[in-house]
Amino acid sequence: MSKSLEGVLVKKAYARESYTEQQLEEFMKCADPDDGPMYFMDNFFWIQHPTKGKMAYHPFEYQTRLIDTYHNYRYSISMMPRQTGKSTSAAGYLLWFAMFKPDSTILVAAHKYAGAQEIMQRVRYAYESCPDHIRAGVVSYNKGSIEFDNGSRIVAQTTTENTGRGMSITLLYADEFAFVRPTIAKEFWTSISPTLATGGKAIITSTPNSDEDQFALLWKGANKMEDAHGNETEVGVNGFRAYRSYWDEHPDRDEQWANEQRAALGEDRFRREMGCEFVMAEETLIAAAKLMDLTGIEPIRKTGQVRWYKDPQPGKIYVVALDPSLGTGGDPSAIQVFEANTTTQVAEWKHNKTPIPEQIRILVDIVKALHDVTQDPQSIYYSVENNTLGEAALLTIEQYGEENIPGYFLSDSTTTSTGGRRYRKGFNTTNKSKLSACAKLKTLVETNKMTIKSRRLVSELKNFVASGTSFAAKPGETDDLVMSTILSIRMLQVLQSYHQELDNQMADFADEQIEPMPFVALF
Repeated sequence: MSKSLEGVLVKKAYARESYTEQQLEEFMKCADPDDGPMYFMDNFFWIQHPTKGKMAYHPFEYQTRLIDTYHNYRYSISMMPRQTGKSTSAAGYLLWFAMFKPDSTILVAAHKYAGAQEIMQRVRYAYESCPDHIRAGVVSYNKGSIEFDNGSRIVAQTTTENTGRGMSITLLYADEFAFVRPTIAKEFWTSISPTLATGGKAIITSTPNSDEDQFALLWKGANKMEDAHGNETEVGVNGFRAYRSYWDEHPDRDEQWANEQRAALGEDRFRREMGCEFVMAEETLIAAAKLMDLTGIEPIRKTGQVRWYKDPQPGKIYVVALDPSLGTGGDPSAIQVFEANTTTQVAEWKHNKTPIPEQIRILVDIVKALHDVTQDPQSIYYSVENNTLGEAALLTIEQYGEENIPGYFLSDSTTTSTGGRRYRKGFNTTNKSKLSACAKLKTLVETNKMTIKSRRLVSELKNFVASGTSFAAKPGETDDLVMSTILSIRMLQVLQSYHQELDNQMADFADEQIEPMPFVALF
């Protein structure tokens, strides 16, 4: 049932009232542009505690610092543990801002609709608990927005690419921004930034997620606090003031509490949710702790769009793997080059508008560049995934002529329904073969046997997560560099039959000395 504007829950708009001297003094303290937010929240802000019910909000020391950051910096970004009052504190500050900053438009953007509604519920509860001599009258009052008689309004929306577009925003509050889908978060920030450029204020809060999402990029920029002359500044290079709190700052949390949470959540989740470390939330193929250590480097050189991370060397074995695509602007095609002897990434290429004949030309150019150094065509192996679009790639290679490519076209073999072996150019990817190669990739990376040098590949690995019975990129992300790496893994596994020196690099237990079973004599 909708709430009546004439009832006791809200204050009627434009109503004439009489105030006592004490009430006027309290109102003036709340309206103070410097100390008003803290006075209001410490005296007139009521919250719903999950176990204690209705109670007055008296901020802890770390929350006082948080509110100070909200108020005194135009752009602020806060990284805090779960359940430490960041959304509650924000709700109180937003309510104060709307009631004591006339003609303000406040946008609440949350990663889910339920999250946006939860914040608005806290704002409404605080407003309904506030005495009439402090609160403003309302013109419109519903679940998604509140309009006050001073011209201010609070609007709650789900974070999308177009959230806030066309609005003249005075204050933006983005809640749990790290958990907005990366592509949406990037487009949202690109879209919303011009609306803030005229003087708007932004508050972003979240627990961390990936170390490459939009929240992480803003957080890193906020922590680079030096000007062009190397002098330390209060805000980061992106204009944001960074704020961070720790789980043990909450007075009800001690080491015993932390141990209980570690047991309940697991170490990785505790480090992310409570320790505020950038540990991936989803089940990635590569262990989250290992992904945190992978950073990548910039290419040492480029030839066209091919990025080289290591110079080829004579006497080494190389694999060149192409994951083709149609080249019409949708899914990208990708090439990976690995040094088989050390499973070190040498080069890569990725593009989404290159037609298949041009993809093969780039593959051939890479093979020729390797041959110019090794002068040994028997040390270079290339291949393509032959599923669907791979047929067109195979036809292009046939037309080009394998004899014109200084290397060996490596292929796998498949088992027919009668149990025989059928040979076909390239590698056919099935769910079984993909999972097997994924398992090998995981082992090689986590045991430091494979060296990943590309930042782009590292980024894709951080978004390569469990999907049904397999692994794939998160929605809105791509995994073409990962899939060409997986094809490289399959090629290396085949090469173990031809080059015994690769066994130590590829075998799971090659470095371990297995003790023989003891002989026990029975008498």
